[in-house]
Amino acid sequence: MKTIRSCFDQAGYTVDGVRDLLGPVAGGALARDEIVPALRATHDGTVLSRLTRLFWLQTPVPADDLPAEELIAAGLAAPAGKAGWLRPALHVEPLEWEGPTRYAVSDLKIRPGDGAVRPDHVVGVGGASYNLARLVIQKDVETALDLGTGSGVQALLMSGRAGRIVATDTNARSLELAQLSFGLSGVTGETRLGSLFEPAPERFDLIVSNPPFVISPDGRFEYRESGMAGDEVCRRLVEEAPEHLTDGGWCHLLANWLHVEGEPWQERVDSWIDGCDAWVVQRDVQDPAEYTELWLRDSCETGTPEYRTRYGEWLDYFERHKVTGIGFGWITLRAGGSSVKIEELRHQVDQPVGAYVEGVVDGIAAADRPFRKLALAEGVVQEQFARPGAEDPERIVLRQLGGLRRATAVNTVEAALAGVCDGSLPTAPLLGAIAQLTEHDEQAVLDHAAAVLPELVADGFFTVADDSA
Repeated sequence: MKTIRSCFDQAGYTVDGVRDLLGPVAGGALARDEIVPALRATHDGTVLSRLTRLFWLQTPVPADDLPAEELIAAGLAAPAGKAGWLRPALHVEPLEWEGPTRYAVSDLKIRPGDGAVRPDHVVGVGGASYNLARLVIQKDVETALDLGTGSGVQALLMSGRAGRIVATDTNARSLELAQLSFGLSGVTGETRLGSLFEPAPERFDLIVSNPPFVISPDGRFEYRESGMAGDEVCRRLVEEAPEHLTDGGWCHLLANWLHVEGEPWQERVDSWIDGCDAWVVQRDVQDPAEYTELWLRDSCETGTPEYRTRYGEWLDYFERHKVTGIGFGWITLRAGGSSVKIEELRHQVDQPVGAYVEGVVDGIAAADRPFRKLALAEGVVQEQFARPGAEDPERIVLRQLGGLRRATAVNTVEAALAGVCDGSLPTAPLLGAIAQLTEHDEQAVLDHAAAVLPELVADGFFTVADDSA
């Protein structure tokens, strides 16, 4: 592997190297699975161009100046029909992340017209991979678990901050390719075969999972479908995770959940959570038809003779279970607490979320405890809206300039409190003074504040001072 890695390093086979080679037009086309512009951009025959063609565009290349014997021995490439040429056997993709370049090894990408996806197909890096990685808390840990590792992406991205990494999967082929990813990236990771927590019964400081959460009628593809009914795999992960976390340990996972007729989705997901602080975010919702089309495209079945039959089977399944939609989002758990926030965030937020996720969960937990002193959170500004010439604003908004970039309408009491609270004085006297200045009944102001301030704390507009009980 060292010879192969040395070739990659010398050629500049990194995300930035490939991006600069392709340029914005060919790079954008490749993101849409159109390779013709990228083939034109890599016609010069350099080692970087040939590595990009071989492992990213998946086309045969001359073996000149490439470690052909090592690539073949590792199973990454194979002799092509033409003498002195190589064809790709696997997809090898550099990861876009800070630190030394790491490489994920997966099965060749299936593009429209390539034929059926094999049942044990090992998928490579995608948008979901990076979405999850950006959610993970950015702190060093002794032990980490990548549950449902696939090609090993999350384990690779945790390797810089975890002392020991365990990677599990139900697909033996996934574990083989994950070990190739580890070896090529110079990362040490232990792989174990099995479902959910069965192969990893111990406790971990950090658990990360991009599970096979796709909800389908048949569970044909291991890389995306668990074979369990509905959203059962996500429910079991959330319910079982606290028993496998050290005190204060973290679990981050991507998930799908069903929107079922007559059942609020928030109540459905809330029923999964026990024994931990939890932050659940719904980022998108698709109706059953949109969802079906998405995953039939994913498995390259659009336009095939089976397409309409498959489509009908999915819709029949959703109708039988009274499914009105499918939610996409993330779930973060922290062992040792009991505070839960379930919400929908459709707008863009600052990335990586992992840089401030601990503060978010701290706020959720603090809102459930009595507090005496508050301070306006850093980066919160006030906006006022009124007709020109009006004495009083018609609407007052508190807005976060960073992090989750929330905005919320408030009344004059919360706005006035935001202007004076800095954590040095108890909140109650401040509210009493605000009541006098605004000529409101003091008890009414206190009652109103007791009703709204916990939510503003949970949403990160105010922080609880350290000496509050």
